Amino acid sequence: MSFLEKKGIRISAKTYLVDALSYMALGLFSSLIIGLIIKTIGEQLHWPLFVEMGQLAMDLMGPAIGAAIAVGLGAPPLVIFAAVATGAAGAALGGGPAGSYVAALISIELGKLVSKETKVDIIVTPFVTIFTGFFVAKFIGPTIGKFLTVFGSWIVWATEQKPILMGILVATLMGLALTAPISSAAIALMLDLSGLAAGAATIGCCAQMVGFAVSSYRENKIGGLLAIGIGTSMLQVPNIIRYPLILIPPTVAGIIIAPFATTIWPMTSNAAGAGMGTSGFVGQIMTFQTMGFSATVLVQVIVLHILAPAMISLCLSEIMRKLGWIKPGQMLINTGGK
Repeated sequence: MSFLEKKGIRISAKTYLVDALSYMALGLFSSLIIGLIIKTIGEQLHWPLFVEMGQLAMDLMGPAIGAAIAVGLGAPPLVIFAAVATGAAGAALGGGPAGSYVAALISIELGKLVSKETKVDIIVTPFVTIFTGFFVAKFIGPTIGKFLTVFGSWIVWATEQKPILMGILVATLMGLALTAPISSAAIALMLDLSGLAAGAATIGCCAQMVGFAVSSYRENKIGGLLAIGIGTSMLQVPNIIRYPLILIPPTVAGIIIAPFATTIWPMTSNAAGAGMGTSGFVGQIMTFQTMGFSATVLVQVIVLHILAPAMISLCLSEIMRKLGWIKPGQMLINTGGK
């Protein structure tokens, strides 16, 4: 174990399901998601340069995931650079985002093991990293990728068959995943969520972000409103651990709103937007991409993504404050300022 510690290898659920997934999300956002936004802008405004630029960024999803996970796991330089190739292999050989994640993760840890152990480190370390990543990508990644895609299709199917119940479950679980220190964006992309399921997931994520932003306005003012509302509700994690009751208003908001988005006023989205909520307004941009931009869709987005979560969360949090279940200062966040 001391050898593993010396190599910076920490075998734990937190390392692989929290840290690695969180950095995978950064890689996804810096390539696929931002590329999709740029491409969508280019297509809507008829700017070919933006379309080309966005497509290039999307095509580099695998390398970005590999590099991001390597940085997140504290890999040495040679492993980081080689992980670009293993992430690319995972995506290219049929595994998609899940393939990139698995191929990069395993190859990075093995690359760290051999790093600086020989006099020809400049050859051995990248060779072991790339060899391992390619092997995993070729023989394991596609199976995992297909399983997650099939699992995601089951969720989509279940949402269509039982729109109320499954809409609530998807919205709740994806919303909680967004607030927790794991990546809802990575989960949505690995599951390849689409249709009503993706729409429900977007609702759940929006409810967490908008709900926390509004219900904590007393403590965090305009800076916190923006940091949480269009940044991430993950800023509330330290407070949730100490005061778990503050999680009730935004979660209940998602539970209430989701059935409307899967039945009466149906909304759809895609995998890129399903796990983002209002973060950078990616959830809204992807909703417009799948549903088309019209006055009706705009009203749906404003009401179900923003106004309804804000009103429900604010009302519930105020009631809980009056009951003494939420006390002053319990939702105060640290945004890095004074």
